[in-house]
Amino acid sequence: MLYIRVEGEQFKDFGISDERRGERERKMTDEKIIELYFSRSEDAIAETDKKYGAYCRTMSHNITGSREDSEECVNDTYLRVWNVIPPQRPPRFGAFVVRICRNIALNMRRAKGMLKRSEEYEAIRFEEVSECLPSKENVEKTFDEKAAIKALEKFLSGLSTEKRSMFVRRYFYFSCYAQIAADLGVSEGKVKMTVSRTREKLREYLEKEGIDL
Repeated sequence: MLYIRVEGEQFKDFGISDERRGERERKMTDEKIIELYFSRSEDAIAETDKKYGAYCRTMSHNITGSREDSEECVNDTYLRVWNVIPPQRPPRFGAFVVRICRNIALNMRRAKGMLKRSEEYEAIRFEEVSECLPSKENVEKTFDEKAAIKALEKFLSGLSTEKRSMFVRRYFYFSCYAQIAADLGVSEGKVKMTVSRTREKLREYLEKEGIDL
């Protein structure tokens, strides 16, 4: 679930069907969920799970390869969110929740010695420009992060739906090539080639935009 602005829309989730997006939009707004956390209502976790639980479970399962570990990651995510809100009031709550879950899942996989160096490198590079959370203590860092997010939004908006879906599923949801190919009805070789070329184009684009990764 990658939040970016596209063509005048406030947010768009690439790779998510209109039906699933419509179901999510009928859930409680992020602002109201955050208020539940500030009032220390247990409904905060229930509403968070209702809105983002499925995405967190899918992503963490793709990373850990285990439903049991995935559930542990999601539960740890909600505990961490509960402990930091308040005082934090994240401006992009969905991105905030999913990023925490993603990091917990990566750390779990890393602790079990399952994360290959190449996978870790790619995950870190993509995270640096996708789920940035600006630091109030560092104005220059905040500016750089916002510039990176804006550049990424513009780059992804210029891709075809298929290429964008392949890229986001691979580097955000950690879906395997075979799974992406099956979902999109294309060959695994096409997915690998498309993702590789898109990654290289993104690197070139960010360098052209002066984004230092």
